[in-house]
This record gives sequence, C-alpha cells and structure tokens, in this order.
Amino acid sequence: MRLLLLGGTEFVGRAVAEDAVARGWEVTVFHRGTHAPPAGVAEVLHGDRTAEGGLAALAAGEWDAVVDTWSGAPSAVRDSARLLAGRVGRYAYVSSRSVYAYPAPAGADETAPVVDGSPDDGGEVAYPQAKRGGELAVLDAFGDRGLLVRAGLILGPYENIGRLPWWLGRIARGGPVLAPGPRGLSVQFIDGRDLAAWTLDALAGGLGGAYDLVSPAGHATMGGLLEACVAATGSDAELRWTEPGPILAAGVEPWSHLPVWIPPGELYDTMHGSDVAKAVAAGLRCRPVAETVADTWAWLTAIGGTAPQRPDRPQVGLDPELEAKVLAG
Repeated sequence: MRLLLLGGTEFVGRAVAEDAVARGWEVTVFHRGTHAPPAGVAEVLHGDRTAEGGLAALAAGEWDAVVDTWSGAPSAVRDSARLLAGRVGRYAYVSSRSVYAYPAPAGADETAPVVDGSPDDGGEVAYPQAKRGGELAVLDAFGDRGLLVRAGLILGPYENIGRLPWWLGRIARGGPVLAPGPRGLSVQFIDGRDLAAWTLDALAGGLGGAYDLVSPAGHATMGGLLEACVAATGSDAELRWTEPGPILAAGVEPWSHLPVWIPPGELYDTMHGSDVAKAVAAGLRCRPVAETVADTWAWLTAIGGTAPQRPDRPQVGLDPELEAKVLAG
C-alpha cells in the first residue's frame, strides 16, 4: 500500500505512520516541518495547509490511501480532498464523536443526529462544526471512498493533550490522591495505536462511511485506569476514592481538572456511552488498559517526564491546593 499521511509527526498521526511503516507500506508524510517524521517513511513533503499555495508539494503523485488528522478549519480538508480525489484510492479522515448533536444519549451510535457544518468554513470554527465540515468535505470529494473515523477520547504514547500524562505525573508524586468515583465507573477511550491499526486495516479492506472508535462499554473503569497508573509508576500513591458530590461542591471541573472523569449524567452519557458495535464488527480490538498506561509511562520517562502540549488545547489538571481541600473534607 502507498499511504499519504497529512500530518504524521505527532500523537495519532505518528502512531499511524509507525504502524504503516511496520507493515511495510510505502509512506509519504506531508507536514509543516516543525517536528521530525518517524523513522522509515519513504518520502517527506513540506507545506502549510493554511497558506496560499501550501499544497503545492501534493500537486503530483498517486497513493492508494490518505489519512488526514486535521482538526482546524474544514476548508483545509476540502482543498486537500479535492486536489487528491483523482489520484488517491481512499481517504480516511480522523474525525470525532463530537460531531453528534448534544446531548447524545447513552447507547448512541453512528445513526445519531449530527451538528451542522460546512466544508467551506475557513476561519475560527468550533470543534464539533469543524470536524463535521471536514467530514462533509471528504464525502463531497470521495463519496463512498471516504472513511470517517469518529474517535472518542484518545490516550496512549505521544499524547499531546495532557490527560493521561497528568494522571501519571500526579500519581508518580505519591501520597494521598483524589480519585474521582465511583471507582467502577465505566470510561471509554481508545489507544492511539489501536485507532491507527483499525484505520489502516479499514483502508486495506475498502471500508467507507462513519465508524465510532472508542473502547466498548466496560473495557475500562476509573478504578482500573488509576490503579494501572499506580502500578506503572511504582509510587506510594494512595487513591482516595471520593463520590462526585463533594468533588463538584468544591468547584472541581470534571474532564479539565480531573482528566477523563465525568460524573454520571447527561455529559457522561455523551462522552462515555457510545455503542461501538459497528467498529467491533469491522475488527476493532482494544489493548488492555494496563498496557496503554504502562507504555505511556515508559514514553514519558524516556522523554524526561514532560509531555508535549498542543498550543491550541488548554492545559489540564487539578491545582494541588484544591486537591488538598477536597481530601481534607
């Protein structure tokens, strides 16, 4: 397979590039040149999708498939999809479950209503509308040759959002740790490497259309996730499981202050209640939670303990003073 990767140097894109190289695929990476591409790629092309003439490096060439991880203005996806439509077999766009109209009920799948979006939006666009506009751009140019990978929460090595790295860093420091309950609360995420593997398999198998991609319900819990962090770091951290009431009353924000965690309710159903039967039937396999956590810790320690941070995403994590306040009751 000849694969063109738009991006390919950070997080999901890097996982896709490494997996494709390991398969023996011929991989071309198109990016701005701000980060080094993974080892083993066959060709590196440079360009800025937001600049006039920024796609010039893609004016020639043919590929069996393209993977696009773009999350900005949809017009960038529109322009690349139109440019490549006659020279690429299939186009996989890493979208998001955020395209579904809020609130999405527990058990929602790919048939749930989606937000409005336009492939022609070129300025500042809210994330759900940006991803939906990107989807429409791919469908307009590629039709049923377009694959919409609607990912949920993505964790794993190379994460540049800071969610799992924050938990690992906090637990590595040890001592009493505010552990948001219920301990057995199911959470849904996907390891970026599992997302990459499924996407490449889907392209090789000729799949098209929309697929929700997160772990099946019950695959992971808050307890399993945080206990895996304790095990991976080898720290003396003591998880203090606390019910949502006191946490929320203290002004702690779910998801942003305590990454991954959302208390039961409407937002929880939307973020952690997806039915992924379609993707599972199409070959989705999710590695054990402990493996994702251990590999992320190994990567973090190898790079000095500080994860890269995307400039367009806010930093996450709980202030130590607020944590101590909640723990003190």
